[in-house]
Amino acid sequence: MKLPKILLTLLLGSALASAPAEEPKRPLPAKHAKVGVLCHDCHRKENPSKAAVADDSCMVCHGDYPAMAAYTKHLKPNPHSPPADKHPEPISCPDCHRQHKPPVVKCLDCHTDFKMTAPK
Repeated sequence: MKLPKILLTLLLGSALASAPAEEPKRPLPAKHAKVGVLCHDCHRKENPSKAAVADDSCMVCHGDYPAMAAYTKHLKPNPHSPPADKHPEPISCPDCHRQHKPPVVKCLDCHTDFKMTAPK
């Protein structure tokens, strides 16, 4: 009787030890979690990578750059509408809005005199 239990325990232990460890889940910000956003909604892959999410994934829900500039027009300076002569390319959404880490204000990397805080 004891031999089958020991054998079963060894087999089960061996199977569990050889199973690949799952990467820990990284929580989403409360606003995204509350509306039921899933990994695939932003990463658009079966197994999301650690690469930054493409801006077009953000724009599906949040709108394009002009829409975001209009939404944040009350902010001075408007982080979604930098002067085109000084910033020919828009800053990528995940540069500031990092979903699995606290947000940052990329503008402050160069413009240390700006009075800006990251959204919460």
